[in-house]
Amino acid sequence: MSMAGNLRKVTRLGRAGGLRKVARLTRRRPRVDLSHPARSPLGSSVVNCVTYRDGVRTPGGGDLVDAVERVRKHGDGFVWLGLHEPTDQEFAGIAELFDLHPLAVEDAIEAHQRPKLERYGETLFAVFKTVCYVEHEQLTASSEIVNTGEIMVFAGRDFVVTVRHGRHGSLGPLREDLESEPRQLAKGPSAVLHAVADHVVDDFLTVIDAVQEDIDEVETEVFAEHGARADPGRIYQLKRELIELKRAVVPLGRPLEELASRPSRVVDPEIQAYFRDVSDHLLRAVEQIASFDELLNSILQAHLAQVTVAQNEDMRKITAWAAIVAVPTMVCGMYGMNFDHMPELGWRYGYAMVIGVISLACLALYRGFRRNGWL
Repeated sequence: MSMAGNLRKVTRLGRAGGLRKVARLTRRRPRVDLSHPARSPLGSSVVNCVTYRDGVRTPGGGDLVDAVERVRKHGDGFVWLGLHEPTDQEFAGIAELFDLHPLAVEDAIEAHQRPKLERYGETLFAVFKTVCYVEHEQLTASSEIVNTGEIMVFAGRDFVVTVRHGRHGSLGPLREDLESEPRQLAKGPSAVLHAVADHVVDDFLTVIDAVQEDIDEVETEVFAEHGARADPGRIYQLKRELIELKRAVVPLGRPLEELASRPSRVVDPEIQAYFRDVSDHLLRAVEQIASFDELLNSILQAHLAQVTVAQNEDMRKITAWAAIVAVPTMVCGMYGMNFDHMPELGWRYGYAMVIGVISLACLALYRGFRRNGWL
């Protein structure tokens, strides 16, 4: 039976003895870590189910219910269950097993939540927005620069459930890094919660550095010799993508501050100091985004000013040439009138004199406009 079939079976089992038969998720099929970018998703939303004791991954079965019962029987260790975009049916039995609040479960399934931290009894529910930089050969007015996803974390005294939405924000490397530090992982579910928060904030800083390169490119183009010809759509696109990045970064400040300062039975006291460090990194990201926003506003205003200056220069050139052309137009217009008695009509050199006067007048106007910078 597939992993998806096992999860569907969870929802049909009752409280009496059904949970004992729930989630033989990995016994009949080898576990596949779907969070790893090189691996393809299967039909199930389950990424992995692992038990840790004293910071060390315990070998053997991936049966979720058996793992939870062993942890609660021995009174130490915890279970880490990873999910990727689960459905209502797949999550129902898991929510019942860990006694997760229905509102938090709804948020975890539906996604599209703001970063937040909520407490339901002895369970913490945290929402993190993940971001990744979309590579592009050339920035255009329609380029996608920032792509977002979500990671939800349920943290209890003996379990962690991570729910990931989106095709990025992989937790596979994060799990491997944690397993290489047993002393940190031995602090329990709060160590995983901190690692996820630190991982998300580090991705913020990476994306911010990449966005800065795009801003530098646009800034260089705007202040180049022909900056007025730059595409303003690129600046607007950067501002739109920056807003999406801001929605992921800025609201996370309050949850991290609460994790760093407010005592909780789920969060190990030693881990709170680590949350303060993550909060400092987040503050740096927030400050950089605010500076980017101001810089883009300045770049946009500079571009609009350059366009206005270029238009004024064009108008001055048009006006100067119109003044020059007005001289022969006026003279020729006068001599085009059909009067019998006009000056110099009968003079042999009258035509040459008029042409000379027109030429000298036009040359004098041209030199005057050129001296004043109009031409």
